Amino acid sequence: CRESSSPYLVPPRLTHLVLFYENRLKDHHLVIPAVLQGLHALSMCEVLAPGLAVSVLKAIFQEVHVQSLPQLDRHTVYSIITNVMRTREEELKGLGADFTFGFIQVMDGEKDPRNLLVAFQIVRDLILEGYVLGPFVEELFEVTSCYFPIDFTPPPNDPHCIQREDLIVSLRAVLASTPQFAEFLLPLLIEKMDSEMQSAKLDSLQTLSACCTIYGQKELQEFLPSLWSSLRREVFQTASERVEAEALAALHGLAACLSRSVLSSDTEDLLDSFLSGVLQDCRHHLCEPDMKLVWPSAKLLQAAAGASFRAGHRITSSVVPLLLEQYNQHLQSSQRRTILEMLLGFLELQQKWGHEDEAPLCSVLFSALTDPSVQLQLVGIRALTVLGTLPALCPLRVAGPTRRLSPLLFLPRSMAAMEAAGSLAPIYPGAFTGRMVQRLAEELQSGTGPGWCGRSTHSLRARCLQALAAVSTHPGIVQETVPVLLQCLRQVPKAGACDVVAVCQSLQRVAVQCQRDAESCWYYHQTVVPCLLAVAVQAAMQENAHSPVGKLLLEEEVLTAMVPVVSAASAHLCPELAAQSVSQVVPLFLDGEVSFLPQDSFPCPFQPFQVSGGSQRRLVALLMAFVCSLPRNVPIPQQDRLLQELLALSCSCDCPFTATAAAKCFAGLVNKYPPGQQLDQLLETAVNRMEAGLAEGPLRTQALALLLWVTKALVLRYHPLSSRLTDKLLGLLGDPELGPAVADGFSLLMADSPDVLHKGCHADVRIMFRQRFFTDNVPKLVQGFHAAGPGVKANYLKGLSHVLNHLPRPVLVTELPTLLSLLLEALSCPDRVVQLSTLSCLQPLLLEAPHVMSLHVDTLVTKFLGLTSSPAMVRAPPAPFPAPLPPLLPYKPRVIRALAKPLDDMKRLVRKEAVVARGEWFLLGSPGR
Repeated sequence: CRESSSPYLVPPRLTHLVLFYENRLKDHHLVIPAVLQGLHALSMCEVLAPGLAVSVLKAIFQEVHVQSLPQLDRHTVYSIITNVMRTREEELKGLGADFTFGFIQVMDGEKDPRNLLVAFQIVRDLILEGYVLGPFVEELFEVTSCYFPIDFTPPPNDPHCIQREDLIVSLRAVLASTPQFAEFLLPLLIEKMDSEMQSAKLDSLQTLSACCTIYGQKELQEFLPSLWSSLRREVFQTASERVEAEALAALHGLAACLSRSVLSSDTEDLLDSFLSGVLQDCRHHLCEPDMKLVWPSAKLLQAAAGASFRAGHRITSSVVPLLLEQYNQHLQSSQRRTILEMLLGFLELQQKWGHEDEAPLCSVLFSALTDPSVQLQLVGIRALTVLGTLPALCPLRVAGPTRRLSPLLFLPRSMAAMEAAGSLAPIYPGAFTGRMVQRLAEELQSGTGPGWCGRSTHSLRARCLQALAAVSTHPGIVQETVPVLLQCLRQVPKAGACDVVAVCQSLQRVAVQCQRDAESCWYYHQTVVPCLLAVAVQAAMQENAHSPVGKLLLEEEVLTAMVPVVSAASAHLCPELAAQSVSQVVPLFLDGEVSFLPQDSFPCPFQPFQVSGGSQRRLVALLMAFVCSLPRNVPIPQQDRLLQELLALSCSCDCPFTATAAAKCFAGLVNKYPPGQQLDQLLETAVNRMEAGLAEGPLRTQALALLLWVTKALVLRYHPLSSRLTDKLLGLLGDPELGPAVADGFSLLMADSPDVLHKGCHADVRIMFRQRFFTDNVPKLVQGFHAAGPGVKANYLKGLSHVLNHLPRPVLVTELPTLLSLLLEALSCPDRVVQLSTLSCLQPLLLEAPHVMSLHVDTLVTKFLGLTSSPAMVRAPPAPFPAPLPPLLPYKPRVIRALAKPLDDMKRLVRKEAVVARGEWFLLGSPGR
């Protein structure tokens, strides 16, 4: 029927078919299903003569009592109506209200949720497409509103997957589709809001919010007092936060709806009268001494005020002066904090709609920031942050409270002040430059000492470093704070390793903040990177002389902290400036060219790639951070020579940190290397070096690290050689010495690396590389597991679990059932990492595919109970997994008995988890569970 060019279904023949089927509707009821199927096929035909489709619907309306048919036949009728509405809209509209009446007869009494979804859509199309409703508006409303609120629980094992929420949303789209339903719907919503059922309240409030988007004041006027009374009660008296939130959303919608109304000289301003009632019922609660209804009243006022500029002005002009007065009248810090928190809510609204006179607010904030109460200070800091971001604010008035942040930065609970300073610094840089930075620098100087490292992490010196980073959000401030931080870095003799790490963490935060501004980014890069390199090079030369300073700066912890600083400082450079910088840094490492460093007089040459390089080689980590973070379109001078040096160092260095840094740097450059013959030759050389290193000798671990990083670099860019290298890794899983490290290496291949080979450093990362790796290699892992000897089977399980744990959740849930038997076997593996990884893999299936897991419930319960004997595994059965109830009930006594033992464990965390798990199993099968 869909083929308009068919030689058999020409219009004359179609006419005869239609007439034939229409006459058959009058026959015995047993032939009706077959007739409807024929009419359904004809309804999709594009060459029906005008009037035939309408004739079909008329015949159905007249001859068929639809609700007496089985569900499938009723669904066929709805499908016929849908097809005709889609292809013969103008013809149907010619029927006028008769079509609406006919459909009402068809739908009246429908109960099946599958059919209701289609019927609701038809009603919505009737309304939105402009079909004539005529005198049947109320009848159409009644035939749909009888289902409100939806009370539907899908049966177990429902293959149609229709959820209650689907029906709720579909019905709400009908009820909120036309203002013509308002006179019937609003009384129904008020009735349901006043009921005791929470689901009915929620559905009514959400439907009211939806209606407010299409209603006008004409539809709402009659019902406003009743609506306000119901909404006020839900906020004042509700025991449910969700109902309260929906009531506030509905009030916001009502005020927004009234705000859209166009006023004329002879019409009442319903918004003003409605808000007057809101103010009358709520405003006096703000002045009550016991403050019982303060917060509900404030929430109602803020919900209405946020609806429009008019509503915001009307309410804030009345409420904010009152709150300021109340703040000054109350002397207790707790009461002042409550009032200031309410003021904060109205301040946030003024960000949206504009603000009143800020002078009294600034006075109140100054008082709060100088109050001895820490809680009041914290609220004052939040309020100052909001006030400072208001448009057209007078800088002089806010300067006083802003300067009060400076002493708060030195208090133990200073994180809120730092966040506020970071937000306000770009707007009011003058309040943070000069004296504030100078004082922070002085505190750093006075707090420097070798004993700092043993103090609390919230020590004064640590807070000063954090504060310097927090305020560095404006170019002018950055130029003052960066030299202070670099000076702290140079004071190594007075500091410990943890102090240097803290400085680097602050420098990294500043680098990230500078990425928003090109000028700040370049200033930071040309100031910080040469300084870091100079300090590190100097330390490497002193370390050769057994200097404690050199040893400190070359510690793995310190160099690891420097890496993200260099990376963040380089990743966002424009190509021209990046090329200028790389032309200096690469010659430094290849040729010892130190002329661009701030301190260019060093006691010996800098030759990190020479055999005698010693500790200088460790600085390859900084080279990696720099060159691997550059954009791909930045040319790297002497790149082929650099790659050869990195390859040789990664395979020959006996220092694991240095060898790994060289391998990561080599892999990062290979990932961005243009495809072609040069890349193929380079990779062939690298493969030969790796195979030679893996064969035998003391440096097999370094060769494996290089293999892993190069494989990752190629997997990310879908390079053909990645399959060969992955197969090499799969083969090494059977190696008694390297097998466990190779298994852990699968996590490296799948996870995001923090310093190289990620999108932030412009690496070539193709979409869905994890899914492709899974498809290509998991079958090989499974095959290798079955063929492996008992001593190395755990390596295959560990590698598999690492791959699965890094897959996207939807893919994991789809693929896990085929691997379930292998994962269950992995739970018996003695390796704790394998057990933990396997549990992480099983969790999505327990939550999202319980019917699959219920088939293995006996094995799962047995395995989980076995794991509870290990303190690290006591979380294995935290609750009965959501399988169907009958399969779990027989295991309830056994599980409860087994979980009694961990209740006496020495560790509090173990006892806590055991209590939670045992409690869940005790409640299994209880009503409502």
